Amino acid sequence: MSFGIDDLPVRDELRGKSPYGAPQLDVPVRLNTNENPYPLPESLVERIAERVRDAARHLNRYPDRDAVELRTRLAEYLTKTSGYGVDLTNVWAANGSNEVIQQLLQTFGGPGRTAIGFEPSYSMHGLIARGTGTDWISGPRGDDFTIDVTAAERAIAEHRPDVVFITTPNNPTGNAVPRETVLALYEAAQAAGPSMVVVDEAYIEFSHGDSLLPLLDGRPHLVVSRTMSKAFGAAGLRLGYLAAHPAVVDAVQLVRLPYHLSAVTQATALAALEHTDTLLGYVEQLKTERDRLVAELRAIGYEVTESDANFVQFGRFEDAHDVWRRILDRGVLVRDNGVPGWLRVTAGTPAENDAFLDAVRELKKETDA
Repeated sequence: MSFGIDDLPVRDELRGKSPYGAPQLDVPVRLNTNENPYPLPESLVERIAERVRDAARHLNRYPDRDAVELRTRLAEYLTKTSGYGVDLTNVWAANGSNEVIQQLLQTFGGPGRTAIGFEPSYSMHGLIARGTGTDWISGPRGDDFTIDVTAAERAIAEHRPDVVFITTPNNPTGNAVPRETVLALYEAAQAAGPSMVVVDEAYIEFSHGDSLLPLLDGRPHLVVSRTMSKAFGAAGLRLGYLAAHPAVVDAVQLVRLPYHLSAVTQATALAALEHTDTLLGYVEQLKTERDRLVAELRAIGYEVTESDANFVQFGRFEDAHDVWRRILDRGVLVRDNGVPGWLRVTAGTPAENDAFLDAVRELKKETDA
């Protein structure tokens, strides 16, 4: 007899669920996981090797448990790029923004507590909520994928969630959430709670607008989460971080595992932060390519959601998965996110984007013929 997951005493809320992930296929052009397509510059690779070499000399010892140097450099980066001053006490770092989210839910969610997000949005928010025993509530979005403030305020007042997630720019749709909307939902959450409000800014460096980091001022229940995976071109590093009131930073340390950030991870992240200007130069190139994708897709005849991220949502299709397969047949892998009628493409290099645009032009001609 075969023995599988259903034969194990898995928690009820995890039964029937699928692990998060996107297809990893060997195709000429991969534009499905929102990675930065530009490899790290050789000067940074060499600096990483230097820092890791230094760290390796002390691998017999545990790493800096509190990642003081790394958090200090992250605070300096946030201050420089946002114009809002934060310091070591405002910043916490972990293994990817997903671990940051997990620690926040372990601290402020859990059994008997609830979290709300406005979907479609980043599906890991709900998955991590369930994994921490937190009840998940799917809040409303409009047909244009914006958050209807009145409907969202009503949902918060009704469910009184302990944690509210706001993703801006939103994944998978790409649109940014206005500052006024975030402020309105924060006030609604405090009236119903008080509740923690987590603004997920994983793609903020690609936005046409500014970070919402300054909203932290006077709002101790607000958290801004970030990642080095996208703008820093360091998806393989797995380094995420948050900015918040010092009390929040103290609170998440109650659940962090001992020495959770390895010495090698800290050394690599510090090297990357030394090359911020170069890496943000790549971001500017990707923003230009993202805007080109939006314009070209619309010119071809597709419907496109406004994007402030490094990807573009396009449609609409009667059978999005069939269109995904037909694009794949042309050597280009995009993302079928499960949003009915829509697909998502990551902004790649100019050559990769040209290959994608050629594929969807062919497809459009076939469909219209």
